Amino acid sequence: MSVLDALLEAAIARLGEGGTAAAAGALIGLLFGFFAHRSRFCLRSAVIEFARGGSREGRLTVWLFTFSTAVLLTQAFIVAGWLDVSGARQLSARGSLSGALIGGAMFGAGMILARGCSSRLLVLAAQGNLRALLSGLVFAVTAASALGGLLSPLRQAIAGWWTVEASARDVLALTGLGHAGGLVFGAVWLAAALFWGWRQRVRFWGWFGAIGVGVMVAIAWLVTYHLMRAAFDTTPPVQSLSFTGPAADVLMLVLSPPGQALKFDLGLVPGVFAGAFLSAALWKELKLEGFQGGQAMRRYIAGALLMGFGGMLAGGCAVGAGVSGAAVFTITSFVTLAAIWATAALVDRWLDRPAEAAAPAVAAGYARP
Repeated sequence: MSVLDALLEAAIARLGEGGTAAAAGALIGLLFGFFAHRSRFCLRSAVIEFARGGSREGRLTVWLFTFSTAVLLTQAFIVAGWLDVSGARQLSARGSLSGALIGGAMFGAGMILARGCSSRLLVLAAQGNLRALLSGLVFAVTAASALGGLLSPLRQAIAGWWTVEASARDVLALTGLGHAGGLVFGAVWLAAALFWGWRQRVRFWGWFGAIGVGVMVAIAWLVTYHLMRAAFDTTPPVQSLSFTGPAADVLMLVLSPPGQALKFDLGLVPGVFAGAFLSAALWKELKLEGFQGGQAMRRYIAGALLMGFGGMLAGGCAVGAGVSGAAVFTITSFVTLAAIWATAALVDRWLDRPAEAAAPAVAAGYARP
């Protein structure tokens, strides 16, 4: 990886460590946003398709391409000796299973109410969806409050109910599978995605864009690790893509006095927005969309509140825990992902499906993202 190290060292000499980290976040975010918009990557759509017995739209297959690619490529980097994630927060700090379970459940419910997870809201906002824009702002404010504001004591209390030592968070170590087992796990799911993609005739940008999203998750792990090794003045964390903490960080950057130190997260969110906007502009999909009545607005705001607090409580969102954390096999990430899936499926069954059955014409128009 001498080429990557040389590039990072040259960038640090020119931009500084914080500037290089932010630039890396912006570039990776740009590609993530582009690929996510083109593929229509969305965990909510995948859960609904699975919970309702499947369809030929391939939304679950798109998510599976992203998940399997992120797992396979991240584990391949580790096996090749190019990446060491032992210092990542998800594996080096004490974790909260109560936070993962309750926070994941809250995030899953909020994801259904807001018609998309936090990353999907950011992508939709970039193409002109004002519902997603308002929901994203509420999400960021709630996440910031849960991180260090009014909601922080409640988050810390719930997180303390059931904790697990750092040494017990690595699923590959606990099971004895090792990183070779992680490679096999990713390869099996990628094979499944390829099979279902062929069966469902998933369009090019569906599978290609979804793979691109997964690649960005793995690349983020790789780049932040080598950035940590190249840094002199600070020790930037080894991390990948997530949107709960970064959304709160960007909000505080806007509200705080100038001079805040730059970091990877501060480049990520604007980068994703720019990438999705670029995709929407190139394919002529830019369009202003608003709310359809006060009831819809209340629903979106409630969903954003649940996702903001739930994502911070769980330590990750649908991407941060469900893909990035799962790619390095942390037990809290898999608990969060399972809670998101289960609760989202239940809320869809209890709330949206009866409404659609009662008023199919109205619900069909309302359910558009």
